Amino acid sequence: MKIIVCVKEVPDTAIALKIKGDSPEIETENIPWVINPYDEYAMEEALRLKEKFGGDITVITFGQKRAENILRNCIALGADRVLRINDESIKNRDGLVTSKILAKVIKDIGYDIILCGKESVDYGYAQTGQMIAEFLQISCVLAIKKLDVSPLNKEAICHREIEGGLEVVKCNLPAVFTAQKGLNTPRYASLSGIMKAKKTKIETLEPDAWGFKPKIRITNLSYPPKRQEGKIIKGTLPDTAEELVKNLKEARLI
Repeated sequence: MKIIVCVKEVPDTAIALKIKGDSPEIETENIPWVINPYDEYAMEEALRLKEKFGGDITVITFGQKRAENILRNCIALGADRVLRINDESIKNRDGLVTSKILAKVIKDIGYDIILCGKESVDYGYAQTGQMIAEFLQISCVLAIKKLDVSPLNKEAICHREIEGGLEVVKCNLPAVFTAQKGLNTPRYASLSGIMKAKKTKIETLEPDAWGFKPKIRITNLSYPPKRQEGKIIKGTLPDTAEELVKNLKEARLI
């Protein structure tokens, strides 16, 4: 079974991001970068499929040289091959360009199952998985929380949450699946895996001559407005209750 996993590096969600001057970009120097949390579930599911059915896992990411760190982590976990698509020559890359290039690379590699996170925690567009499926003309099931695969029948049954219940979806393989929190519990890399990852050479692709142009461009970034400070009402219980009601009426909340 040939399994493809698409991953992305994102700023660590534990830090506060800063806007780079007057530009529509965030400050990227001296901040920690991690694998997108939803992609961790996709990677873990790929490892479980490989352990159950055999085959190989290829992990692909877009990014600069620093993105090799998350690829090495995937090798340490058990990936067989990793690819970095160098995006330094692509200006204003959007989800459409990302998906087109990923689909082209994946088509050349070959695949039975393609796994992605349901969205990235930086931009949160939640578009890449379904666009890859569209360009490859294969099935796509989004935000899955359970995946049962039957390689012999070339089909899969997925569970996903919907408002008020659980939806069960059956589809043919090959297909794209996007991973949601709850699909599994990602494992930690072993010491031997970490040592292997340090020695592995990362394959790099240069897509600058592929001719894909972005359709979306970010023109501005701004911080959210500061929340108004709360008002503390002091006094006896009857007085504070009366003052509270008065304030709520003035704010037209009651």
